[in-house]
Amino acid sequence: MDQAKLQGGSVGGASQRGGVSLEPFIHQVGGHTSMMRYDDHTVCKPLIIREQRFYESLPPEMKEFTPEYKGVVLVCFEGDSDGYINLVAYPYVESVGDELEERDAPEREQPRRKHSRRSLHRSSSDHKGEHKELKEYKENKEERTERREHDQDSQENLGELKSPRLDPKLHSEVPFQMLDWNSGLSSEKISFNPWSLRCHKQQLSRMRSESKDRKLFKFLLLENVVHHFSFPCILDLKMGTRQHGDDASEEKAARQMKKCEQSTSGTLGVRVCGMQVYQLNTGHYLCRNKYYGRGLSNEGFREALHQYLHNGKMLRRDLFDSILNKLRSLKAVLERQASYRFYSSSLLIIYEGKQTQDSSSRHQREPHCCAAPTDPANRDTDTPPSTQSPPTKPPGSAPPPAAPHVDVRMIDFAHSTFKGFRGDTEVHDGPDRGYVFGLESLVRILENLRDENMP
Repeated sequence: MDQAKLQGGSVGGASQRGGVSLEPFIHQVGGHTSMMRYDDHTVCKPLIIREQRFYESLPPEMKEFTPEYKGVVLVCFEGDSDGYINLVAYPYVESVGDELEERDAPEREQPRRKHSRRSLHRSSSDHKGEHKELKEYKENKEERTERREHDQDSQENLGELKSPRLDPKLHSEVPFQMLDWNSGLSSEKISFNPWSLRCHKQQLSRMRSESKDRKLFKFLLLENVVHHFSFPCILDLKMGTRQHGDDASEEKAARQMKKCEQSTSGTLGVRVCGMQVYQLNTGHYLCRNKYYGRGLSNEGFREALHQYLHNGKMLRRDLFDSILNKLRSLKAVLERQASYRFYSSSLLIIYEGKQTQDSSSRHQREPHCCAAPTDPANRDTDTPPSTQSPPTKPPGSAPPPAAPHVDVRMIDFAHSTFKGFRGDTEVHDGPDRGYVFGLESLVRILENLRDENMP
C-alpha cells in the first residue's frame, strides 16, 4: 500500500481505501489515554512500545485476565470542511511503522509543551511529503513529548476543537449521569460516559499538538472486554501501593507517591479510578471518576464498592461469589509471577446490569432497601443461597438460574516490568506484593459486604 493510499483524503472515502473510522469508546470509565472503538469486538489506544512488548510477552496463565492483544494499526486524524476531527485507522505497514517506532515518544517523562494552533485541514500535498517529514521528525525526536496524564488541562486548548462527528448508531441508548461535577462536563443526559468524552478531547488535542511534523500514529488493537455485555457495569481500580515505574523521573515519582499516601492506594493497595453502574430505578448509568476515588477514605472505598454492586433498587448479592472467585484466581496467578511488577496498571471488574427475566422476577419479591436482607422464607426455592446445597427437584422443574456474567481483567501495562524485559536494569524479587495486597484488601472488603447482607 503506497503512502498516499495509507493516508487517505476525506473521511467519507476512508472505508473505500481500507480505512476504519474510529469512534470514542463509550464505556471508558477511567485512565487518561482515549480508548477508541475499532469494531464491536475491538478497541484501540495510542501505542506505547513498552506496553506492546509486555502484551507480546505475557505468561500464558495471565492471558485469561488480560484483554487479547490483536496487533497494531496506523491512525491519522483528518478534518472535514467544517472543522470537525475524525480519526481513521489503516492497516499497519512495516516500512512506515518501523520509521514511526524509531521516533516514538520515550518512555521517560519529558517536559510538557504548549499545544499547536495549526489548522486541522490537510491538503493532498501534505501526503506527498510524508517520508521527508518522517526523516526530519527522527532527527528532532528529543523534542517529542510522551503521552501523559493531563490532570490540569487547558480549557483554551480543548475549546479549539470541535466535537467529532459521531455515528448516532454507536451511542448508548442508556444515558449517563456523572455524580461528581469536576469532570468539566455538564450534568445533562448524554449517550457517552463523560470520562470517555473528556479523554477523547484530550487525545485529539495531544495529536494535534504533534501534527506539525507527525501525520501517522501507531495504535494498539485490543479486545473489547465489555462487548459481551448489554448494560456493562464497570469498576476501574488502580492497583498496588506504588504507581510510578522504575524509569520515572524524581519529580513524577514524588508526585505518584504523594497520591498513594493520600489515598486508599497507601492503606489498602487499591483505589477507585472510575465507575459506571446501571440503575434500574432511573434507567441511567451512574458514573464516578478518578478524582472521586482519590478522595475516599477506607470506609468511603467500602461504600463505593457497595454502590458499584447496587442497581438503584437493591444490592446485587448474586454477584459476590462470582467476583470473589475471579479475584482469588487472579491472586493465585500473580503470586506465581516472580519479578513481575505492574506499576500504574488497573483492574476492571465488569458485570451485566441488565438482569434476566428470572432474576428480575426474583428481585421484585425482595425488599428494595439495599441493606435489608431477604427473609429466607420469601426466597424462591429454585434459587437457594449459595451457601446451601440445592434441594432435590421434582421431574420437570425449572433449573436454577445460571451464575451471573462477571469478568475481571488487568489493563494498562505501560510501566510494567519483569526480569529480562527490554533490558531493564532494576530487577525485583518475588511477586508484586503491592498488587497482591490490593487484591487481598478487595477480597476482604467484598467478603464483609457479602456476609453483612446475607439473607
